[in-house]
Amino acid sequence: MRIIDHYIAGASGAAGGRTSDVFDPNTGQVQATVNLGTQADLDRAVAAAQVAQPAWAATNPQRRARVMFAFKALVDAHIDELAHMLSSEHGKVIADSKGDIQRGLEVIEFCCGIPHVLKGEYTQGAGPGIDVYSMRQPLGIGAGITPFNFPAMIPLWMSGVAIATGNAFILKPSERDPSLPVRLAELFREAGLPEGILQVVNGDKEMVDAILDHPAISAVSFVGSSDIAHYVYRRGVAAGKRVQAMGGAKNHGIVMPDADLDQVVADLSGAAFGSAGERCMALPVVVPVGEKTAIALREKLLPAIAALRVGVSTDNDAHYGPVVNAAHRTRIENWIQTGVDEGAELVVDGRGFQLQGHEQGFFIGPSLFDHVTPDMSAYKEEIFGPVLQIVRAKDFEEAVRLPSDHQYGNGVAIFTRNGHAAREFAARVNVGMVGINVPIPVPVAYHTFGGWKRSAFGDTNQHGMEGVKFWTKVKTITQRWPDGGTGDAANAFVIPTMG
Repeated sequence: MRIIDHYIAGASGAAGGRTSDVFDPNTGQVQATVNLGTQADLDRAVAAAQVAQPAWAATNPQRRARVMFAFKALVDAHIDELAHMLSSEHGKVIADSKGDIQRGLEVIEFCCGIPHVLKGEYTQGAGPGIDVYSMRQPLGIGAGITPFNFPAMIPLWMSGVAIATGNAFILKPSERDPSLPVRLAELFREAGLPEGILQVVNGDKEMVDAILDHPAISAVSFVGSSDIAHYVYRRGVAAGKRVQAMGGAKNHGIVMPDADLDQVVADLSGAAFGSAGERCMALPVVVPVGEKTAIALREKLLPAIAALRVGVSTDNDAHYGPVVNAAHRTRIENWIQTGVDEGAELVVDGRGFQLQGHEQGFFIGPSLFDHVTPDMSAYKEEIFGPVLQIVRAKDFEEAVRLPSDHQYGNGVAIFTRNGHAAREFAARVNVGMVGINVPIPVPVAYHTFGGWKRSAFGDTNQHGMEGVKFWTKVKTITQRWPDGGTGDAANAFVIPTMG
């Protein structure tokens, strides 16, 4: 049985004896075990980071950028190996795995320009003979706690910016699919990153708590469910850390009467069911505006859903693969039953799906609900599976209100040909990321990613300049060089606002 270890100080190894099974979602079989770390493992990683980080921070930004360039080239060269590794533990199809890696690499590309974004501000002559300037300096040691659904993208979002700005970084990936994060750390080392700057410690809640409590870790970035995100935020802040904690989502797609329904259905097929719905930017709720729109949309959705192909991760014709494990499949099926019990119409039932030759795999077919209402718990909560819900709105005002009033505020999309309606919606909706005829509005890497309400805790978002701000602290210097001499009143220091 293959054993997945930590990556500490440039080498594998574990101090503890607890392990967790890593499944192949396509077959339902255990393919590896991962060593779950202890406080001793984290202490070893922190000690290595403390040794390595000062010299890395003192390395000039362009040399740090060269490591990013080299790392990107290595990942590009190994993309097939990495995608298959990701799919074998997560279950998403190879095309989605390559997309997962590519979206992470886009942040690395942003990090290649780190010398430019680290430039500070400068004011000459802020007072008589006084200049003021600022610099951004690394925090020291940061940590990331990442979910199973994007084992490449999210670790790269966090580690890339943290490392490029001069920090050491300790990653705790999901124990469900831990192989790829370890492999990425190895490639970073091959790219020239000093030993101890990027380390991977595997684990469960015990390791999460150890990270949140460790006094030498200055900042923690987290992505996961909202309840855990809130816990991470509160415990980390109580320990004096800077924390960004991204939570769950229930993204809505508003379909106006003038929308191109064929395009909407094509977009929904990928946004709602792609990657088996296991992504926080999926589009699990569609809101047709007006009864006529709802009837027409439902009519077009049915054949599109029937045409979806569920297959193993390596099936190039599959639209999506299995979910990550049996427990998650059961959770999705339970939410489908809850929707039925609450009175929603189950138009397409994906439960009980089996793939011939892979009957033990963690597969679930696509499901469609209609006549879902805002009072239903199956609407209020995140299902995180291939389940699309139709919530009918009578007019534009109700369509704005539905996502605005929901507990989550990660992403939302509107489909329309009307520029005024789109502009009005984008300005008024109470959600952090908005797509206009874009079903999954994930910003490009040089902008920033983050939701509102229970989708995010903390006041700084992921990647882009917000990421740079999160992983650095600002130091402001006020300097004065007197002309010389003593007792000269003209050279007396005067605070600019008092002069």
